Amino acid sequence: MSAEFTRINLLDLDETGLRAFFTSLGEKPYRAQQLLKWIYHHQVDEFEAMTDLGKELRAKLPLVAEIRPPEVLHRQVSDDGTVKWLLGLPGGNAVEMVFIPEPGRGTLCVSSQVGCALNCGFCSTGAQGFSRNLSTAEIIGQVWLAAKALGHERNGQRAITNVVMMGMGEPLLNYDAVLPALRLMRDDLGFGLAAKRVTVSTAGMVPGIAQLREDVDVALAVSLHAPDDKLRTELVPLNRKYPIKTLMQACRDYVAGRNKRSVTFEYTLMQDINDGPKHARMLVKLLRTVPSKLNLIPFNPYPGTRYRCSSPERIQAFQEIVMAGGLIATVRKTRGEDIDAACGQLVGKVRDRTRRSERLRAQAAEFQE
Repeated sequence: MSAEFTRINLLDLDETGLRAFFTSLGEKPYRAQQLLKWIYHHQVDEFEAMTDLGKELRAKLPLVAEIRPPEVLHRQVSDDGTVKWLLGLPGGNAVEMVFIPEPGRGTLCVSSQVGCALNCGFCSTGAQGFSRNLSTAEIIGQVWLAAKALGHERNGQRAITNVVMMGMGEPLLNYDAVLPALRLMRDDLGFGLAAKRVTVSTAGMVPGIAQLREDVDVALAVSLHAPDDKLRTELVPLNRKYPIKTLMQACRDYVAGRNKRSVTFEYTLMQDINDGPKHARMLVKLLRTVPSKLNLIPFNPYPGTRYRCSSPERIQAFQEIVMAGGLIATVRKTRGEDIDAACGQLVGKVRDRTRRSERLRAQAAEFQE
């Protein structure tokens, strides 16, 4: 096998991994710090340009290593400034990531899997089925690509101020690859983001929530979408394994002992499904016991879905009830809808091992007959 196929992608390694890599080459471990700065502070991917590395080392590195992010296949810009990238991966798959600019803030939404295995019925990513997990390089490579494309600094401020693991996939089902990527987002030698500016969103993988608390300090978001087990199991099948009571205890444990920290609960509002006054009152009762913030998300429709977005009046009424009950609740502004970049709309290109997308197409065709 040629050297071309045995080179290690250095985007797969956090500082600990890079120190071990340089030690294996007979180099001083501190070279890892130099390399991290070149890669993540300056978005440099050519070893020859890393001028504080010795000439001999710069000649050696291309033979054993590379810096290879995903390939940009397509880029779209929404009327509201939202940017969506389609990123190509080996094997014919592709994922999507989204950048949402706001005054004083820039949020990058990153994917962790090709498709998703959780089969939440209201999410277009889940409708695509599941192909595979992303590698650490494919995850942190998304942030690297966006930082390079947007300019790491704009007018003395970072273009990317926040990273959310809310793209395609369930991050806590790809934990071994996600963890080094999170560490690189947080590390001062990496992207240097504060804990509150890196968010992992989960559908409720309780063991992963507990492990995440032990391994890295980041914010937690939970896709809740229903205030009781019966409805949540219909919307989020994972609830069968980790019901609401178990999930709420995991959330309380996650923020315990962390001053002024809270869990963000994401609640997608769907007309006549989970948006009634009774749902709002049940939600108040449920979340009173957890330090929390509630993010109300108007449902973003996609082709083939049976769900509809709640009316503005129902959304406002729902928000008023939960806020009157003492919860902090905001309504997420829909961004990038004209380029299918809004929450729940990411699809990419998935070589579906689960055959879920095939079954859904067959069901849709049968319904139309």
